[in-house]
Amino acid sequence: MNDAIFIHRVEPPPGDGPLLAVKDNIDVAGMPTTAGCPSFAYLPERDAACVARLRAWGARIIGKTNLDQFATGLVGTRSPYGTPRNPFDARRVPGGSSSGSAVAVATGSCRLALGTDTAGSGRVPAAFCNIIGFKPTRGWISTQGVVPACRSLDCVSVFALTVSEAWEAVQVMAGYDPEDPWSRSPPCVALPSGRCTIGIPEDPWLAECDPDWRAGWRRALGMLRDAGHRITTIDFAPFAEAAAMLYGGAWVAERTAAVGEHIARGGPDLDPTVARIIAGGRGIDAVQAMRDAYRLAELRRLAEAAWARCDALCLPTAPCHPTLAEVAADPIGVNARLGRFTNFANLLDTCAVAAPAGFTQDGLPVGVTLYAPAWHDLLVARLAAGLQDALGLTLGATGRRAPAPQRLSGDDGLIEIAVFGLHMRGQPGERQMLALGARCQGRIVTAARYRLFVLPGEPRRPGLWPALEGGRAIAGELWRLPRHRLGELLALVPPSLGLGSIALADGRSVRGFLLTDPAALAGATDISDAGSWPAWLAARTAS
Repeated sequence: MNDAIFIHRVEPPPGDGPLLAVKDNIDVAGMPTTAGCPSFAYLPERDAACVARLRAWGARIIGKTNLDQFATGLVGTRSPYGTPRNPFDARRVPGGSSSGSAVAVATGSCRLALGTDTAGSGRVPAAFCNIIGFKPTRGWISTQGVVPACRSLDCVSVFALTVSEAWEAVQVMAGYDPEDPWSRSPPCVALPSGRCTIGIPEDPWLAECDPDWRAGWRRALGMLRDAGHRITTIDFAPFAEAAAMLYGGAWVAERTAAVGEHIARGGPDLDPTVARIIAGGRGIDAVQAMRDAYRLAELRRLAEAAWARCDALCLPTAPCHPTLAEVAADPIGVNARLGRFTNFANLLDTCAVAAPAGFTQDGLPVGVTLYAPAWHDLLVARLAAGLQDALGLTLGATGRRAPAPQRLSGDDGLIEIAVFGLHMRGQPGERQMLALGARCQGRIVTAARYRLFVLPGEPRRPGLWPALEGGRAIAGELWRLPRHRLGELLALVPPSLGLGSIALADGRSVRGFLLTDPAALAGATDISDAGSWPAWLAARTAS
């Protein structure tokens, strides 16, 4: 066992849940959080939100993993705890910043590991270790309890041997968190079904890729093409410019805002490269920061033109796999090169899955990453799972192969819809739901922040309203509806109701019907104290 993988190692509790390693900038109750800096360490009293959800699911924690200090780096060498050994070549970097998490999964120490991903920390180590790195849409998984790098960009990421395992963990952790100001709820997104259009950059953008990495990328494209997907060229310039901005402007200052005070105090355990980068944010003034924000808005608009031409992007995860000696000789330049195809992801609000794409003649893994716009996580998971199945490569450094085809949990062509009135079981609209092929999943209860009204007119129907104050918990039902029938369901509801995100009492968020027009409340009767539409009907009948 390479001791540099773990900063803290514990015996997992008994059980049959998956073993989980946690990057040491994510809180685990009772276990020090160091962020790769001993003088920064503190002892959290509770788990980070993502850890709490995985623990409740049954995951068994085996320890905290090493990282580039303060999650600043893509190489995995910037840690006073040492460098986790790359399982394929001890002379090569493991990738960072989530170095220990990636190596722990690749070597079979655990089934799952948490990383964080701001610039590529959840993808580059996956490529260098022949595993899956899943970077979900920013804000879908809470970052409460995570030491920030760039708070507005940070994501919790997942490492696993297969896409299906990573996707299952993402689904367990995902959901709105009111304690995280950056948390977001997914809108209703119609994913492309069947064959997709895959965007790729023009050849000049790949010029700096080593031949082995270009070959792996072309191998992956061939597999995607064989699966029926269409390949098209897009303008990669806005993505490349956004990538260059991450370490050249406002977002360096955001790192300074996060841990700059600790860096300024100095100390022998500070990595000199990390300290230099983070201290550099103090030279960025507000005028430059605003100009960077304006330019990023322009780049996002330009990127929309590329997304209009394709459903997903396929890129080499990295242009090369450097040696430890190369990083030691040029720590800033080599790291910057590694971020060429990853740094843009959170700035341009994409989701991404890094997947293996084969090996070099020397036995080193190479990989690709599939990108799509925010909230298309299931799409990139499908594409990555199909690619992993088609290639049939060994998993990590374990020598094992995954059974194919992989099945992604919840990927049955259905979409969850919460209902609180006429479409509940036993109500007149139940037959409409059944005719659309919907299936009831059971009772749900909202968080105590809604009011329920009986709307005027016939037939009598309720409407759920988000209350700024004085809210109640309202009971309803969760149904699963075929995605392609959603438009038919929307045509059956009055214009005053629309789909929105509804917070549940258990911390999840679901799509459901809400009142969208305040004018609809004129003449409406507040029945919130009844707790649900069926309960109000029953009480009215009894009286």
